Amino acid sequence: MAIHKILTLGDPLLREKSQPVRKITSNVWKLLDNLADTMYDAPGVGLAAPQIGVLKRVIVVDVGEGLTELINPEVIAASGEEVGAEGCLSIPGAQGEVPRAAVVTVRGLDRHGRVREIRAEGLYARALQHEIDHLDGILFIDKVVRWLENQPGER
Repeated sequence: MAIHKILTLGDPLLREKSQPVRKITSNVWKLLDNLADTMYDAPGVGLAAPQIGVLKRVIVVDVGEGLTELINPEVIAASGEEVGAEGCLSIPGAQGEVPRAAVVTVRGLDRHGRVREIRAEGLYARALQHEIDHLDGILFIDKVVRWLENQPGER
């Protein structure tokens, strides 16, 4: 397990689309561990593999209710809309209000290859959507409807 440097705004890898994990190996387990260690060290509530330079569809989230690890996550259902404050470890100092689905169902694999289906709302739903966006090269600044602090250089 290791703490990695988190890529910041302007790094082209943050705008790339990540590739699905085809086979869960010890390298994927190590990636999950490194993501969690890096997220907790930052500290943050979520981290996606592209944020540490790995273009794989892997995320971790912990909004205070325990660690969620997901491989190849996808939103399979969404309802309602809430606008809420977001920031990002890859864009230090920037915060903005972002519209997101209020309730989501996310499907992905756990570290053992078992299918997980998670119904989430509130901050948990917001964090899952934010991290899944990273897997498609989408940053929260692309969706901001109102800035709360300093504007970053890119929109």
